[in-house]
This record gives sequence, C-alpha cells and structure tokens, in this order.
Amino acid sequence: MATQIFVNLPVNDLDKSIAFFTELGYTFNPQFTDEKATCMIISENIYVMLVVKSFFKTFTHLDIADATSVTESIISLSVESREAVDNLVNKAVAAGATTPNDPVDHGFMYESGFQDLDGHLWSLFYMDPSAINQEQPTAETNAA
Repeated sequence: MATQIFVNLPVNDLDKSIAFFTELGYTFNPQFTDEKATCMIISENIYVMLVVKSFFKTFTHLDIADATSVTESIISLSVESREAVDNLVNKAVAAGATTPNDPVDHGFMYESGFQDLDGHLWSLFYMDPSAINQEQPTAETNAA
C-alpha cells in the first residue's frame, strides 16, 4: 500500500518559514504553494504543509497550540550520518532556530534537534544499523 504523510504545521510568517527551511536545504512544491500555505518536501512520500495560522484555523474548531510554550508534537526525521545530524542542526541555528537540548548518543542511535521559528520541535537522528543488533532499543529511545 502506497502511503504519503502530510504533517500540517501552523506558522506565523509563511515567507520567513520558507526562507528558514530553504536554508536547511528543503524544497517546496509550487503546485501546493500560495500566500496561505506551502508544501515542503521532506522525501518522496513525506511532506510538511506550512500553513498560515489564520488558514490553519479553518481546519479545526480547537485552539492552535503555541509551540513556543507547549509541546504539541516532535517531528523526528532520520538522516544518513551523525555528521548530517550536526550539520542540519547547525544550519537551523544559523537560520534562527534554537536548540532545546544537547545531542544524545545512545550508542546505536545519535540524535539532536532544534526548535524552528514558530517553536515546532524537530528531532534529527542517525541509527547505526550495525549497532542495532548489539543494543536493543527501549521505549525511551523509540520516542526519538
């Protein structure tokens, strides 16, 4: 079964969000981009819709979480190496992100992350396939 994942995130300033994620190397699908939203391409089947808050509000009757003061979710993405984790976090910080936690080395998995311009939490991790058989993941590390 083919599946695509679209994560929808409310943003304050769409242009600033696009500039921020462009600095991290992401691209956007122009077919799904206008003044209200954009479709950021994470991979062939994973996309993040960055949606201006006023438009995002039309999708829900609930309040929109202020991600700068509460945790709504953590978006976790795997990357190809430990260096890629650090490089992407460094790019994010250079583009205006903050880092809420220090990197964590679980042996078989290395992770770090950032809080984007709107407060959304992003976790980046590299899992070493050769070390996975030697160490069994726990619920704590699965929450990456």
